[in-house]
Amino acid sequence: MTKTVFVLNGPNLNLLGTREPDIYGSTTLAEIETALKKQAGTLSIAIEFRQSNHEGTLVDWIQECGRDGQGLIINGGAYSHTSIAILDALMALSVPIVEVHLSNLFKRETFRHHSYVSERADGMICGLGAEGYGLALQAIASRLETKE
Repeated sequence: MTKTVFVLNGPNLNLLGTREPDIYGSTTLAEIETALKKQAGTLSIAIEFRQSNHEGTLVDWIQECGRDGQGLIINGGAYSHTSIAILDALMALSVPIVEVHLSNLFKRETFRHHSYVSERADGMICGLGAEGYGLALQAIASRLETKE
């Protein structure tokens, strides 16, 4: 059976490549998706890659991951710092969760130093740009292998 890892991206990540490239880099979200799907193929993992600017949609997808997924990579964007609803949805999951942020949150504004997502995530990768997604996938693949 192929394992499915959901990769959920929050608000404004659809603008990657053009939005503040000095902070977020020049790689687009589509390029991240392509690279991650290629990596996933080598790990025999399916990727369900999505982006939304809407909190409720992200909550719905987290719940879907709880039913149909074996792991979750989440870049909640600004919702990481504000959304108790997303935290509540994450708390209902029993799958491995890795939080990803392109920039180093701790070198930025103080309000970005706290993440509600981190309260449930098994780990966080921040500050490594687009490469962080691949590292997160490797971490989840390793945890899934250990579970078997």
